Amino acid sequence: MEYGEGVQVIFHEDFYQVYAHDPAAEAGRMEAVVEVLRQQVEFVTAEAARPEDIAAVHTRRHIDSIRRQGLYDIAALAAGGAIQAARRGLEEPTFALIRPPGHHASADSAWGFCFFNNMAVALTHLKKAGLIESAYVLDIDLHFGDGTVNILHGQDWVRVHNIAAHERTGYIREVLGEMKDCRADIIGISAGFDNHAHDWGGVLETGDYQAIGECVRDACLRSGGGCFAVLEGGYNHRVLGHNVLALIKGLSAQP
Repeated sequence: MEYGEGVQVIFHEDFYQVYAHDPAAEAGRMEAVVEVLRQQVEFVTAEAARPEDIAAVHTRRHIDSIRRQGLYDIAALAAGGAIQAARRGLEEPTFALIRPPGHHASADSAWGFCFFNNMAVALTHLKKAGLIESAYVLDIDLHFGDGTVNILHGQDWVRVHNIAAHERTGYIREVLGEMKDCRADIIGISAGFDNHAHDWGGVLETGDYQAIGECVRDACLRSGGGCFAVLEGGYNHRVLGHNVLALIKGLSAQP
């Protein structure tokens, strides 16, 4: 993996769509992030996930339900963006600026603004393609990523960890502890930013996301693996883009 050359960001203008009535789909959310990142990163156009990649994680009944709600195309595009980020992440840090989010989507159900589990789809794609033997998921969202745990729990090639601390010092200490002993072919960050001091959680400062990125970067360098991140939560448009950029800077060793 190469560091210091910046981070590629997977994105599609279709993510500007207001596809539902929830905070993750709110107008202006993606625009706020793009405005901050515009001069800082290289954007790569997202492509929809193949049906077989989605079916490898979700049941036919669930997929049909998402189709009936008219949400399949946007959810498949988000899952595809996560796959692209994961594949590119094997070579250089990559961020998937995608929505809908995914970590509350289980194999046969979904809630919490999620429809397909982007992280599980991406990692399962890598494993089935023979590109990795092991993976680690660091979920830094305010809310427990139950869908990711439900799908991947019990599989011996992947470990999922949701940060449990609810105060700043303990939170960073928990990240450091997890990354200190992490050895995996790829680390996927379920990057929720709703724990920010000016978001729902009220815990972290913007610079803390850079510190988290640096911890993940260091773990990758030690184990010779890759890393990528996918957007989950984060609902204060005034700070979201700056938090995303902070994480990207940490992953890429930018000052």
